[in-house]
Amino acid sequence: MDRLREHRLLQRRTFLGQSARGLGAMALASLMGPDPARGESGINRLRGVVNPPHVPPKARRVIWLCMAGGPSHLETLDPKPKLAEMHGQPMPGSFTAGMPIAQLQGQALKCFAPQHPFRKFGASGQEICELFPHVGGVADEICIVRSLVTEAINHDPAHTFMNTGTTISGRPSMGSWVTYGLGSESDDLPGFVVLTSNGRGGQNQPIASRQWHSGLLPSRFQGVHLRGKGDPVLYLTRPDGVGVDQQRDVIDAVRALNGMREESVDDPEIATRISQYEMAFRMQASVPGLMDVSGESKEVLDLYGTKGADGSFAANCLLARRLAERGVRFIQLYHRDWDHHGNIKNDIKLKAEEVDRASAALIIDLKRRGMLDDTLIVWGGEFGRTPMAQGNGRDHHIKGFSMWLAGGGIKGGISHGQTDELGYSAVEDVVPVHDLHATMLHLLGVDHKRLTYKFQGRDFRLTDVHGNVVGKILA
Repeated sequence: MDRLREHRLLQRRTFLGQSARGLGAMALASLMGPDPARGESGINRLRGVVNPPHVPPKARRVIWLCMAGGPSHLETLDPKPKLAEMHGQPMPGSFTAGMPIAQLQGQALKCFAPQHPFRKFGASGQEICELFPHVGGVADEICIVRSLVTEAINHDPAHTFMNTGTTISGRPSMGSWVTYGLGSESDDLPGFVVLTSNGRGGQNQPIASRQWHSGLLPSRFQGVHLRGKGDPVLYLTRPDGVGVDQQRDVIDAVRALNGMREESVDDPEIATRISQYEMAFRMQASVPGLMDVSGESKEVLDLYGTKGADGSFAANCLLARRLAERGVRFIQLYHRDWDHHGNIKNDIKLKAEEVDRASAALIIDLKRRGMLDDTLIVWGGEFGRTPMAQGNGRDHHIKGFSMWLAGGGIKGGISHGQTDELGYSAVEDVVPVHDLHATMLHLLGVDHKRLTYKFQGRDFRLTDVHGNVVGKILA
């Protein structure tokens, strides 16, 4: 019996090893030209596990504009005239008693007025800070959610919670969940791409790469950090003197070694490694074309406010549109320096100058290309800021903050939920982060309760045991 079991195991390993080699061969063949057996492109795209969709999808892709550092809702999207009236007065204890406060703990809490006025925009009359006139110009396309709450009061765990639905490091990011569920529509780019940019204020806290990691999912679903300036992907460029034929020899050798390793250990990550070599080889041809914006008109460059590929938020927004056109499923842009503990009046003006035009341009550009209806855009940070003063700035705040969403099945020209009269707590139509995630997945055609992955005997999901779709914001 033992010898029979051993024989079967050897047969299984041989089959898997040959399969892995076959996968590598198909990968290499796909680089050399089309194959009628696989359609016009000749590429085996990454397929998702949600097929068919759980619900009719409204969006095919996501562009998430992450304002890293915690933008103040009180100087962006949530007007509070009563807070202005009470400027300098003690914050009523009824608002703050027993509530979590970060660096203001134990200090005198005084009301701090919104530092810039709001005005109404568009036919919908949505109230937006006047520092954001371009976003105001697309007010009828966006839904402002003013009643978000989160669970983590410091930056890194708050980013982790916003991305993964938990403060526990090592869980899959939302982009990884989406590509696991839906796969990729791109032939020669990853399904999940991340771009980062820095602000001018100097408070550019580090962003950990685990924010776009695949966690317990197979590593093929993790995000790829695409740099907007210099070499877009590190170590992707061929070394001097190495041509395509030489690189093919290397890939053949690596494929053979991976196949041998697969025979020994029966590790599913081997197939991932083979597929990633394939993707990297294809990206050597596709990424330079992606980054080359010379074909964009002057009108488009002026619309975004960039000359392109300079690492700015504006340039990254243009690249996000180009990534979306090429079938990338989940695109995440981080723009740092929103942590305004001091000098918020002047520093948030800098932020508005950096992001306002390009954020609106993304909506305008996608709409006229017929892509806004199936592209979900999300704009916001990991938490908000306190209505109490921290010198001439604001502390971290988790009890109420704002975001806006557009396209992809979102009802435009509306505001959803509200905070109390001082902007401290969300009090109407409260939206926890898990509800935001559930709603985004729903718009992509995914039931958040059914998108699971078994790991160490437990079914994990993005929303864990929480989450409800926010039906009022759906078109």
